Amino acid sequence: MFGLSERKQERLYKQVMENELISDRSYNMWLGGVIVYGLLVNIFICARFTEVALSIHPLALLIGYFICVLAGTFISAKSSDPIISFLGYNLVVVPIGLVVSTSVYYYGGLRSNVVLLAMVYTAGITVVMICCSILKPDFFSKLGGVLLGGLIGLILVELILLLFGVAQSITSLAGAILFSLYIGYDYWKAQQYPKTVDNAVDSALDIYLDIINLFLRILSILGNGKSSSKKNSF
Repeated sequence: MFGLSERKQERLYKQVMENELISDRSYNMWLGGVIVYGLLVNIFICARFTEVALSIHPLALLIGYFICVLAGTFISAKSSDPIISFLGYNLVVVPIGLVVSTSVYYYGGLRSNVVLLAMVYTAGITVVMICCSILKPDFFSKLGGVLLGGLIGLILVELILLLFGVAQSITSLAGAILFSLYIGYDYWKAQQYPKTVDNAVDSALDIYLDIINLFLRILSILGNGKSSSKKNSF
């Protein structure tokens, strides 16, 4: 969500030293490893720190979330040092983990069928979209402007519906489709940057955010569907 096009363009044309370049294989191993690390940290937070997240006032949690995520993405974008970029990545991962833990708790915790199914669907869609990006790079190369416009439109619609207290089942589905495509697009984009460890970390942040947003949308869809089924059974 915070992978703005200006930041991505800046990374594309960033000057790098020849000794910073790594092989395509190493680059993608770093990329995948950093993404998996972030997701495992989130699972750990959901398992161990949900009570901490619930004890924080929702407004304070939201403000802290936005401050840390914006600071983390800024640090990651501006730094050419992979260690500093990784610290910025963690500034994003930890507060997101706390926010996600409250959503997971609402739907029954990590062991609930809804949450486990959402994790399976998210993992499956992520793998499929990355494979599609590899097989059809020309298609994903044209999606940048369309996806950004769709994201802005989705945010505006969700804010309006939130103000009027309208259920957002349709927007959850639209968001799931949007972030599924974003995974493929950001993976394609990651392959266009100079192959350095720093760019792998920065690109991992973009894809990580796509995956988290996709998971939350799928969780909302499955959770609302389960609630509707319970109501219809009476």
